[in-house]
Amino acid sequence: FDLYTLDNVCRAAELHGMGSMIKIDQSHEGFLAQRGVGAGFDSVLFTDCRSAEDVRKCVSFVRPDTPPEYGLYGAANRRNTPVGESGTLQYVQAIRDIVVVVMIEKKGAVDELEELLSVPGLDMIQWGGTDYSMNLGHVGERNHPEVVAAQKKVFKMALEMGVAPRAEIGTADEAKEYLDMGVK
Repeated sequence: FDLYTLDNVCRAAELHGMGSMIKIDQSHEGFLAQRGVGAGFDSVLFTDCRSAEDVRKCVSFVRPDTPPEYGLYGAANRRNTPVGESGTLQYVQAIRDIVVVVMIEKKGAVDELEELLSVPGLDMIQWGGTDYSMNLGHVGERNHPEVVAAQKKVFKMALEMGVAPRAEIGTADEAKEYLDMGVK
């Protein structure tokens, strides 16, 4: 994609009353997250977080540069900002309303899960079983007992700590397992 495509994806979603999420890889994550928000994405999904410190950094990219957040998102005239509104209270609130999501797909993230889930401004997590199995050395074994145990731990702790877990399913039948856990 290019930066113009980001604007057009958001325009298309808005025309159909849909929300939008941009998935950001680790390379250039700050720039791309801010440009995605500026294009009009409602949420940002960060990948490859290995620690609570990584999550704090990601959250800061899409939180306003105001007390109490002290994020890195300053006033910017982009597509998401009507002319003359950059830096206003409404602008700051719109930035606060961006949903921040991180993939839990690395052993380090699971090891620091409680601290990671406590990071202010983190709204949601998503399990990444394929990357996690690879990171453990169980390449292609998403159903390996260590991977399944980590997934259950992640969902259970996220629900207990009030951070919404995002479940990816391929069919409606797969939803039952997550609904039984309490995922909405």
